[in-house]
Amino acid sequence: MQTLKINGIAKAASPPKGALKVHFREALDLILATEAATNFSDLIREELPAIVSHWLQSPKDSPILMSDSYGEKWVSVLRHYCEVRLHGPITMRPRQRKQPRPIYIDFSELPFPPTLKNPKFKFMDLFAGIGGFRIGLESLGGKCLFSSEWNNASKQTYFNNFGEVPFGDIKLLSSGKLIDKEIDILAGGFPCQPFSLAGVSARNARGSSHGFECEDQGQLFFDIIRMSKQYRPKILLLENVGNLYNHDGGRTFETIKAEIESTLGYKFFEAKYNCNTLVAQSRVRCIIVAFRDGPKNPDWKMPKLSGTPLPLTEILEKTKVDDRYTISDALWEGHKNRSRKNVERGVGFTAYERDLEKPAPTLVARYYKDGKECLIPQGEKNPRMLTERECARLQGFPAQFMPHPTRSNAYKQFGNSVPVPLIEFVAEHALQQV
Repeated sequence: MQTLKINGIAKAASPPKGALKVHFREALDLILATEAATNFSDLIREELPAIVSHWLQSPKDSPILMSDSYGEKWVSVLRHYCEVRLHGPITMRPRQRKQPRPIYIDFSELPFPPTLKNPKFKFMDLFAGIGGFRIGLESLGGKCLFSSEWNNASKQTYFNNFGEVPFGDIKLLSSGKLIDKEIDILAGGFPCQPFSLAGVSARNARGSSHGFECEDQGQLFFDIIRMSKQYRPKILLLENVGNLYNHDGGRTFETIKAEIESTLGYKFFEAKYNCNTLVAQSRVRCIIVAFRDGPKNPDWKMPKLSGTPLPLTEILEKTKVDDRYTISDALWEGHKNRSRKNVERGVGFTAYERDLEKPAPTLVARYYKDGKECLIPQGEKNPRMLTERECARLQGFPAQFMPHPTRSNAYKQFGNSVPVPLIEFVAEHALQQV
């Protein structure tokens, strides 16, 4: 079996002969325990799980934010741990080998384990959420070198699927050099709430800022610009809500375009997509593609979707769904009463049973609260909410994807995610131009 030996660690689809095998969770916990008393800066201490988990996937590289010596130290720690586990104390071990046995990090239990194959391209996954960009880009042969996500519940889901803890607040990391490799794609769905219709409406009602004036989320686009200056990726692949075009009378979108074209010097392309021919929901997204050196074809345009909108029936469970997803009598009556009043007033939401032969409406992060956006008819019974697995299918996640174990978090995370097939569709066309 062909293996790749880098920095003392062998990575392969299965353990090479003679390798010392250690589970990736064991390896992470062991290194974190080893460094528990080390006097790191606050930033290193906060990001150590991300640093170590990234290093375990790419041990040929220096640990992010740290020196080569730490990688060498961690290889020794893992080797010593494996030898003791196999042979007991040092006095009971067989004679020392001339060549130390390689360490094999076992990622086999993961839904999306690291691959041995040489990647076709390398990318950074910013505002990573639960990995929609990562799945789409890895399906095309890409390798993720860096991920970041500030929400702790989303980090947990990301780790459970990819074995990697994303780094945290990108505002603290965007100005420094994190990795020395060339980046082919810098990808990110920068937070959409400050620009979405619902988000703007909610912020106006609270008297809060929205768009770029929202300091927590609205200004994160400029961290993309800072990181693009640092790494000069061949392609920027960015996603946001369709309302990004219209926010602040179009001035927000013009600022984004000017920053990418004038500040970075990239060739800018954009398109608005309704994803309902790729997934069974009407989900309108703005996708931006920008090329550092321009596309190979000077007449290139953003690809267009085609086909028939997919019906909601395509993603529904084929067997009986647990009764806990059926909404209560009180909630159903409340939905019907408010819907009737809102129709009479001409404003507000409506909550009806959905036509299963049409796409679902846009899945939103608040869906976990009462399910009003997409209620599934059940004949004589009250309608039910979508299950977590149905929400995963609605966003195009593969069957092996593991949702967050808490229902509310799973619903919020799928509602905030990008449709995976849309990323794969656009990225495949963009990659042909570099």
